[in-house]
Amino acid sequence: MVNAVIVATFIFLVAVSMTMVGKGGGNFYVVILALTGAPMHEAATTGQFILFTASVAAITVYHRNNTVVWPLAVTVGGLMAISAFFGGYFSHVVSGFVLKVLFAAMLLIAGGLMLVPIRNTAGRKPRSRFGSVTPIGPNKGNSIAQIFGNAWGTTEILLRASTLGERDYHVNPWIVVPVVALTGFASGMVGVSGGSFLMPLLVLLCGVPMHTAVGTASVVIAASAVMGFTGHALQGDFNPSWAIPLATVTVVGGLLGGCFALQTKPKYLRQVFAYTNWLAALALLVGALNAK
Repeated sequence: MVNAVIVATFIFLVAVSMTMVGKGGGNFYVVILALTGAPMHEAATTGQFILFTASVAAITVYHRNNTVVWPLAVTVGGLMAISAFFGGYFSHVVSGFVLKVLFAAMLLIAGGLMLVPIRNTAGRKPRSRFGSVTPIGPNKGNSIAQIFGNAWGTTEILLRASTLGERDYHVNPWIVVPVVALTGFASGMVGVSGGSFLMPLLVLLCGVPMHTAVGTASVVIAASAVMGFTGHALQGDFNPSWAIPLATVTVVGGLLGGCFALQTKPKYLRQVFAYTNWLAALALLVGALNAK
């Protein structure tokens, strides 16, 4: 009983803090569950399930405050969800030891990415960058042709955020699509959301403002998590007696995290999460080598 309360407390704290910065927290969920002695595949399945519930709770808060770019979320989220499903389904091809090593590597990379300085572009004219170009002015529309790109390989997405009004950004699908597909597959395989990779992609590569990226990433994370969970569950790795009580905890944490995110600058938290990612990766590697 005491161990269950301790685990639930850590899960709650992760749900609150990670939904604040659009990372999901699947990496921490899986580490916590794996350290309790749960089999890696069951830990990955449970991590995806509670990640989905936390993300949905946070989405309700972000949507009410108009910080979700739905066209971008649907396009990127659909691709990540499909690739996450196949990652979860084919996870049994890889041993638990290899999954732990792969997961640790993802944690190390995610930590490094979160240390990259991120500037909020709200109220400033964004610069052209690799993978995106500057906004082109007022709303030009959101047709299917625009979403899937034109001859130059750019996609128009209308950003709707309370701090920005309406601005159009061009996102290069030739860069975004392969990165999202690979991230979704790897995330689904090891039971994480991919938010640690998605946030740098949206903010650093595509020029999406931080708070808008957090709200949008939450939708993508939820889509990826539910499909990755489905792939794992079809292999018989779902334990509802363990997952459902934890999901209740993450719903509360997701709601609080969404509310805190709207009032908190996440730049300081990114540094903490990066260092804790590295510590979690080290602990996971040590545990995997000892078990091996």
